Amino acid sequence: MSFTLGLVQAMHSVLAKTGRGGSLPGEFALRMDPDFISKFKMPPIVVLVTGTNGKTTTSNLIAETLRASGLKVINNHRGDNLNVGIATLLASGSDSRFNVQADAAVIEVDELTLYRQFKNLHPTHLVVTNFFRDQLDRAGEMETIIRKIMDVTQDFTGDLILNADDPNVLRIADNAKKANVHLFSVGENEKSRTVTDEASEGKFCPRCGRRLQYSYYQYSHIGRFTCPYDGYGRVDPELYVTSIDYDKGTFTAEGKEYHSFINSIYAIYNCASVLCLCKVLHIDGKCANQVFSTYQLKEGRNEVYRLSKPCVINLVKNPTGANEVMKYIVSRPGDKNICIFLNDNDQDGHDVSWIWDAHFERLNDPLIHTIVCSGRRAYDMALRLKYEGLEDHVKVITDSHEAIHWLNEANMDSYVIATYTALHPTRAILKKEEGRK
Repeated sequence: MSFTLGLVQAMHSVLAKTGRGGSLPGEFALRMDPDFISKFKMPPIVVLVTGTNGKTTTSNLIAETLRASGLKVINNHRGDNLNVGIATLLASGSDSRFNVQADAAVIEVDELTLYRQFKNLHPTHLVVTNFFRDQLDRAGEMETIIRKIMDVTQDFTGDLILNADDPNVLRIADNAKKANVHLFSVGENEKSRTVTDEASEGKFCPRCGRRLQYSYYQYSHIGRFTCPYDGYGRVDPELYVTSIDYDKGTFTAEGKEYHSFINSIYAIYNCASVLCLCKVLHIDGKCANQVFSTYQLKEGRNEVYRLSKPCVINLVKNPTGANEVMKYIVSRPGDKNICIFLNDNDQDGHDVSWIWDAHFERLNDPLIHTIVCSGRRAYDMALRLKYEGLEDHVKVITDSHEAIHWLNEANMDSYVIATYTALHPTRAILKKEEGRK
């Protein structure tokens, strides 16, 4: 038995019993042995999930679907997707000889570090959700990330499950000649648009450099596109979603009706990727639908707290995510307040210029009364809102406890938008404030 592995497993067990845990055991393991992750003997099915947005939700949906099919699954359900989190997951799920005790491992992997982990984790399947500009000072240009992923998948012989409606994701299929490529796509629906005013990282064909033509957009650069010069984007998706009914919360794939766990287009894409993987693994779609029908978002993904009135919290970290959250907030009926927590710590990215690419003018809505700005960069956020003519609605409360207390005292439906390092502290404050009502 490895001394390091035994120590890490003991540490994880003790922390778990005290209600703690996190990535500390993995951090300790990698300091003692930098090759720790490469020593694990992985199960027959290893699904890696990567991309900019939706990784945690997608990987959790996949893990729950595989469990519903009868498989024993380990997964990093809290989204600990860096090396230390993955090391902790594998150590806690293995025996004393580095054998992972499961039929399948579903592992969310940060898109920036995927190229480092690919050979260590021995994936049989790779699911890619989307690519957007995200935390430039941490990750560099999106092009750099995509090229690194293309490099590590060039000789991949497993199954690639790709979002065919993202021109940046589809590029991987062009380069991965040895892989089995499976594409999913979502058809035009009532919320699709023929033009977009959102940030679009997929305007040009990656093959010839000329402008792509879109028949419709779903959000940002996600939609149905083709290059009129070289045919890029002309695909025959293996899993195609149609007949989206936002009122009923249903959609159709391969002639069968499914429920969506939340009425949003990005949730539909989450479900489409799961169903595409199910088809590859020969798992009955009923298992996925069972999960879709009961799945509850947690950890800051439309998570609801019961203050004096309901309060919904969402994580945002880039313009596209912020735009989709704002669309959701504006679509909800009734009067409401909003609190935005903007931090600039290492995990958030020190560069907060992304807020100028997000469409905060969407919040200029008569049902939105007050927008509280909090966090380390509260005044930057307030300035951004001022440029959208919202200064009469802005209230700066830098102290996070006071900001949430203000929301509670206002006795109105509220929505919290938080960047990464603000998310968990804010959730803790919400839970405490919830108990005071």
